[in-house]
Amino acid sequence: MIKGSTAIYGIFGNPVSHSKSPLMHNAAFRYFGLDACYVAFDVLPERLDQATQAIRALNMRGVNITVPHKERIMPLLDYLSPEAEAIGAVNTVKNSQGLLYGYNTDAWGFIQSLSERGIYVKGKRILVLGAGGAARAVVYALAKEGAVLFIYNRTAQKAESLALEYGSMGSIISAVSQKDLEDLVSLGGIDMVINTTSLGLKAEDPLPCDIGSLNPNTIVCDLIYKRTPLLQAASEAGCTTTLDGSGMLLWQGVYAFQIWTGLTPPVELMREALR
Repeated sequence: MIKGSTAIYGIFGNPVSHSKSPLMHNAAFRYFGLDACYVAFDVLPERLDQATQAIRALNMRGVNITVPHKERIMPLLDYLSPEAEAIGAVNTVKNSQGLLYGYNTDAWGFIQSLSERGIYVKGKRILVLGAGGAARAVVYALAKEGAVLFIYNRTAQKAESLALEYGSMGSIISAVSQKDLEDLVSLGGIDMVINTTSLGLKAEDPLPCDIGSLNPNTIVCDLIYKRTPLLQAASEAGCTTTLDGSGMLLWQGVYAFQIWTGLTPPVELMREALR
């Protein structure tokens, strides 16, 4: 029941109607018997400043941040975690007595989603498609784990900037051109391909890259949390391991719930809610 005392949590995005975060967080609130509710808010980019102020004004306890606000919200917050500062993107905000704290749980969530599938990335050659907010979290996480990274983005300068920024973490990181991308895929020198772009949200979207000649042992991952054309094409090309973004969605949400409530989340219940 929604009461006058109900604590409000939510997610800011645009678009956001497809979000499954309300399902898993409300399931966790019910599990603990918390007087709380999680709602999706479609926030236009030009209204983000007002929406962020509304967190304080309405005493919302916490929000998740998704596309296209992860980078834009940072200067509107009072404090940033070391991970959020390093990644340059925020996906979780906690309101503590009117002060807004920004976190990034995507990086940890992504690595956790791989490890539960028995996938470990140290020394692996990984192609990352995209250089936006989601890519920043993925590249940061993979660099910390010691992967060898290749970044491709349609705007080459963004890929080059990302490679330069995280190259100081000790991993080998390179930006690749369209020609380099084709060679990497066709020569079979890649252990994993990760799509961090929005290509695949719509059925009519083109593939983010041609993967017809991938080695069957190449792992293909798409951060979109459904079976995208990329994952379907990978399976048809003989790739035996594919995974969508539902694992990352789950684990970043688990960490966000813990930040907000201090409770150990019911992981399997949240997973079942997503299913």
